[in-house]
Amino acid sequence: MRDLKRRNANVLAIHELAKDGLEVFTPMKQMLMTIGGKRQRREVPVIQDLLFVHETKATLDPLVAKYPNLQYRYQLGRSINEPTVVRDEDMIRFIRVVSVSENPTYYMPGELTKSMYGKQIRIVGGPLDSLEGRLLSVKGLRKRCLIVEIPDFIAAAVEVNPEFIQII
Repeated sequence: MRDLKRRNANVLAIHELAKDGLEVFTPMKQMLMTIGGKRQRREVPVIQDLLFVHETKATLDPLVAKYPNLQYRYQLGRSINEPTVVRDEDMIRFIRVVSVSENPTYYMPGELTKSMYGKQIRIVGGPLDSLEGRLLSVKGLRKRCLIVEIPDFIAAAVEVNPEFIQII
């Protein structure tokens, strides 16, 4: 879904939907902001208008009508006007990886090139046990990072201990 409120709004759509009892997720990052003349550290969405809501369209329709700044996200190039749907497996995997890491690096669609995708790996042990993905391959980068993505939306790279990496 899309949240059309500004980044510095006091109440974002993620807070309103969570208060209504829905399962909502958006990748967040820490940011220094000046509010009322004071510098404050706030958690803000990585992509300002991106929200993931785990619910049916029938349940969401009254909420979209209730909150004027909330919209469905549609995929470009599709002739059918159906909201974009992310597979549950992709979402669960992404949330698991991002929540375990203290400082994931986020990439927008198109920022990761084919040359940045390294070897196919499986994590054996640790908090990311049994996850599969690809290593991030960037020249000069010494740490090992696992890339996890939600196709066409966002990708995250999280640091992985080399002893847990098994090359497939």
